[in-house]
Amino acid sequence: MDKTPQSADVELEQLVGLFYQDVNDLGSFQQVEADQLSSIGRSLLAHDQHMTVTVEKRHQCSVDVVVMETRTDDNYYSRKILLTRQSDGCVVQFGIVRINKSYLTKEVQDEIEKLETPLGRILINHGVLRIVKLLSLLKIECGGELANMLGLETGSVCYGRTALIYCNGSPAIELLEIVSECPPTPTA
Repeated sequence: MDKTPQSADVELEQLVGLFYQDVNDLGSFQQVEADQLSSIGRSLLAHDQHMTVTVEKRHQCSVDVVVMETRTDDNYYSRKILLTRQSDGCVVQFGIVRINKSYLTKEVQDEIEKLETPLGRILINHGVLRIVKLLSLLKIECGGELANMLGLETGSVCYGRTALIYCNGSPAIELLEIVSECPPTPTA
């Protein structure tokens, strides 16, 4: 059965379930409107752009990917990641991504599986025609692991989103993206 959505539908529980027994192990999620986000959360999440580009612009530096865990199921490659600032290693985003590999070239798949470059940067560098579709905005009460990764206290509130990336017109990549509101990199 094809698990990639044919419409704008990304199931939060399915994405989180790739790496967690229960969605509540990561946190408590509530769908919200853009005006219910913090101003920083709104600027980082309420748009149809790649998060790689968005967090690099906010933090005024490039980001690195830290791949925490991967899995492959049939034609799907999934990973749980952190994006960190190159300037100081501060975590700026946690994410879970599920990719239907049949919509990407072998060259793009191979680069993704090298675990060295953020996904958005790979798609941009390879000129993949892509449309990012924001699906939902989320207010999250952090579970212990998420709080630890983002440098917060358990139970702290943070914000995230689900999105779907269409590659060359096909719904290829499902995303859960949760941002840290750490301040931008200080300029010299």
